[in-house]
Amino acid sequence: MRYIKLTIAYDGTDFHGWQSQAGKPTIQGEIVGTLRRLTQENIAIHGAGRTDAGVHALGQVASFRTQTALSTGDLQRALNALLPPTIRIVAVEETGPDFNARWSASAKTYRYRLYRGKVVPPAIWRYVLHYPFPLDEDRMRDAAARLVGAHDFASFAASTGSEDDDKERSTVREIYSTELARSADNEELVFTVRGRSFLRYMVRKMVGTLLDVGRGRLVPEDIDRLYELKDRSKSGPTVPAQGLCMVSVEHPEAFRIR
Repeated sequence: MRYIKLTIAYDGTDFHGWQSQAGKPTIQGEIVGTLRRLTQENIAIHGAGRTDAGVHALGQVASFRTQTALSTGDLQRALNALLPPTIRIVAVEETGPDFNARWSASAKTYRYRLYRGKVVPPAIWRYVLHYPFPLDEDRMRDAAARLVGAHDFASFAASTGSEDDDKERSTVREIYSTELARSADNEELVFTVRGRSFLRYMVRKMVGTLLDVGRGRLVPEDIDRLYELKDRSKSGPTVPAQGLCMVSVEHPEAFRIR
C-alpha cells in the first residue's frame, strides 16, 4: 500500500465547495472520480479543510491510499490531463502511513481580498469583494491584531446545521497571526490569517466584523466583548465567498518520505 499527498489549487467559482455532494460538482468529487479512473480502485481522499462553495485555494492538501504503480510524476501529469482546468494538482508526494491531510495539519493560512478601487478589473472579479466605500483601516488593523491568540470564537462561527452538534463542539481556536495590508498596487486591502484550525465561516465572519469596525459600527475593543458574548448575531456579517482563498496548509516534515 502507498500513501499519497496531493497539493491542489482551484478556482471554486463553479463548484459547490470541497466536499462531495450527490448530483453537484465539487472539488473532492472531481478528484476522486479521476483517481478511480486512473487506478481502477475505490479511492477515498481526505482534505485538509472543507472549503465552502465559491472559495478558492492555492494550497489545499489531500491524502489517499493506493496500490497503483504509477509514479508520483505520472500521477500528477495524468490528473492534470483529465481534471477540469479550474483544478490543478500542484504537487504529488509519497508519505508514510500515519499522514492524514486533515488531522496531521499543524497550521492553515487563509487570505481574503477586498478591492478598494472604483472599477474591478474583469480578470479578478471572481476573486475579490468589491468595497470602494470609506473605511478606517487603522482601526481595522487594531481589531485584526485582537484576533490573535487562543479565544472562544463562537461569535465568529456559523451553525453546523445541527443543534446537538453546536452544543457539543468546542469553539475555542488559536490564531497564530493576522495581517491587514494594502496590495503592491494599493488597489486591494488583503486580510491574511494563520491558525491551527478554523470554524465554519470563521474567516468570512472575521472579515465582516473588521468591515463593521472600518465603517464605525463597531470599535476595536468590541472584539474582546464578542469573545465573551458567544453570540454570532453580534459580530459582523458573513462576507461573500469569492474573496476567500486557502493559501497553504502546513504539515510536519516528519511525514515526508525521503
